[in-house]
Amino acid sequence: MNRREKAARIGEILDDLYPSPPIPLDHVDPYTLLVAVALSAQTTDKKVNEVTPRLFAVASTPEEMARLDPDEIHALIREIGLAPTKAKNLWLMANQIVDRGGEVLPDWEFLESLAGVGHKTASVVMAQAFGEPAFPVDTHIHRLAQRWGLSSGKNVAQTEKDLKAAFPKDTWNRRHLQIIYFGREHCPALRHDMAACPICSWAATKRQIKASARPTGPAKPARSTRPAARRAQGTGNGS
Repeated sequence: MNRREKAARIGEILDDLYPSPPIPLDHVDPYTLLVAVALSAQTTDKKVNEVTPRLFAVASTPEEMARLDPDEIHALIREIGLAPTKAKNLWLMANQIVDRGGEVLPDWEFLESLAGVGHKTASVVMAQAFGEPAFPVDTHIHRLAQRWGLSSGKNVAQTEKDLKAAFPKDTWNRRHLQIIYFGREHCPALRHDMAACPICSWAATKRQIKASARPTGPAKPARSTRPAARRAQGTGNGS
């Protein structure tokens, strides 16, 4: 079975489990999604969703964010990991957007030029706010792509390239969300019985499956982290 054939079978399983995967970060427009994704680096989506209501009550537009100073932003997001750096970046980002017309544009160069915005964050915004085909690669996706033999796992850039080649372009925007949810709910990094996994049981190598069966301590039950569908204005998951 080649990578595309394997990806097609994986896609069928993911579509059955998650036919309409919700965007896990609360937002109402491209700017609030951009802010939420920027805050999510090294922080759980749950924690971001706990913090952003307080932040957006004060500043939900670039203009409002730019009128604050970094210390005020920091006070609103202090529970988030790397809060001082993220507060400064949110302030710089807001000013950059205001200086360029005040709108978040569906443009790769524009997004990746903003403070605190890398390729992954830009990919999420392009896919989920604007419906442009993209395949953001996070920790879950990078790990599972290698585990399932869809990528060498050499680096994130290579994983993104391999997944784009394996899956049809019109599935990218939902597929990356589906893999995230599958990783959280069915395919943990540690103490995972691959032989019992609906995908790893046939997609992983025999050596990986055998290694996963070795006793490593008591297994923790999978915990569902799938949120309810988020209400968003002018956004979509591109599915």
